[in-house]
Amino acid sequence: TYAPKLILLDISDINCIQDVAKEILNCYGCVDILINNASMKVKGAVQSISLELDRKIMDANYFGPITLTKAILPNMISRRTGQIVLINSIQGKIGIPFRAAYAASKHAAVGFFDCLRAEMEEFGISVNTVNPTFICSYHRQPAPGNWEASIWK
Repeated sequence: TYAPKLILLDISDINCIQDVAKEILNCYGCVDILINNASMKVKGAVQSISLELDRKIMDANYFGPITLTKAILPNMISRRTGQIVLINSIQGKIGIPFRAAYAASKHAAVGFFDCLRAEMEEFGISVNTVNPTFICSYHRQPAPGNWEASIWK
């Protein structure tokens, strides 16, 4: 049994993920189960959302989970065991109006983890994707015209 250790990680900050993964592996030696459960979303018309905000959503919902997974994966492969779970969204399967950036990032994540599942079978690593329907999450009400503030976390 290991004592719990708090390690802070901003999943949208791709540059720090490798260091965090190394810290985890140095502390515990391995990761048996990786649950990718972080997410960020924004609501608004496509023409109203900046490309910068689209990128932030993609970093948090797609690049963050795959970067963390790729950092932990070599350890799982070498041990020929492990489980990777992506908590995604039904919007990774079906897009709805005013959620284009979110749905696109979730579609991309589903595609990546579907491919990963097939590749990891030979190593005994289980890869699962959970796509729940709408859930209640923390939301800041934006000031009028401030789409940046309408991010859901």
